[in-house]
Amino acid sequence: MKPLVVIAGPREMGPGERDIMMEQAARALSQLGVDDPIRIDVPAKGAAGDGEDATMRVAVQEIVPALQSGSLFGGAAGVLVVDAQALLKAEATVIAELLEMSTEAVAVFLAAGSIPAPLGSLLRKRGETIEVKRINERTAGEWLGRATRDRGLRMDSEATSILLQRFGTDVAALGQALDQLAVEGPDIDADLVRSRFKNRPDEPMWHYADAVVGGNQGDALRRLADFLEHSHPLQLLAFLQNDVRRRALAAAAPDYETFLEWDGGRAGWGMEKVWKQRSRIRGSDLKLALGALARADLQLKTAPETTHRVTMERLTVAMCRWYGGRRR
Repeated sequence: MKPLVVIAGPREMGPGERDIMMEQAARALSQLGVDDPIRIDVPAKGAAGDGEDATMRVAVQEIVPALQSGSLFGGAAGVLVVDAQALLKAEATVIAELLEMSTEAVAVFLAAGSIPAPLGSLLRKRGETIEVKRINERTAGEWLGRATRDRGLRMDSEATSILLQRFGTDVAALGQALDQLAVEGPDIDADLVRSRFKNRPDEPMWHYADAVVGGNQGDALRRLADFLEHSHPLQLLAFLQNDVRRRALAAAAPDYETFLEWDGGRAGWGMEKVWKQRSRIRGSDLKLALGALARADLQLKTAPETTHRVTMERLTVAMCRWYGGRRR
């Protein structure tokens, strides 16, 4: 394995994808002989420190001595950079220069999106990329089967199906559920799962979006209710705002490559889906959707929490009409 590794995940990743990315990073560092890496958590762009004169934000500065010196104990020194897509251009430039000068540096970068130049291009040239794709229901089932065997558990198909219904594609939550079930013994049946986990499924946001795009109000409202059991409506609102932005870009872009460039992301099934659907939604409907999202955002931030569900239900019905081609 090359000493420079990029763990590339989906831009709108959930806790499941992030958990798998961390597992891949730990595995890569272990293969490279690094047991105790220096971890750098890159703050989001726009966080405190962005406007300072310093070349690097305080949270990122530790990477400089880490890349300049080897391990004090003779082993391989290593750096784990989490959320590398949020690096500022100045930070990416300094890190790229350090890596250019070093032949011994071991670094693993976790990125949910493009790593800024010139670091991104350097890593593509000299490094190795491990891609973590968005988890779907099939891959979540495969992961659950492996995790069950790794824990020495035996679980029947009905119990497996119920767990997937309860937790969807969140493999982090599925792993925690298995750990709880293991306390009862190695044999897991459907009755045990039902009695232990009575919550409704934590539906991923993209399942909700698929229902909205299809104009299926009933399915969209059901998936909205499932989402609100576990998460705050502002999360879903941010997802929808980003989706409207992307669809507007796709409608204006002359070709797919330009669309990707304008969005600033990598190619993937999610981007391809938006591109293929670019002619389904009228520009006037996207404008209406954007206005409705702005009003819903204001309502969620100023009105009592008891009104939030009604606000999101009304928004969902309207989005189904605009996204679904105003189907009756």
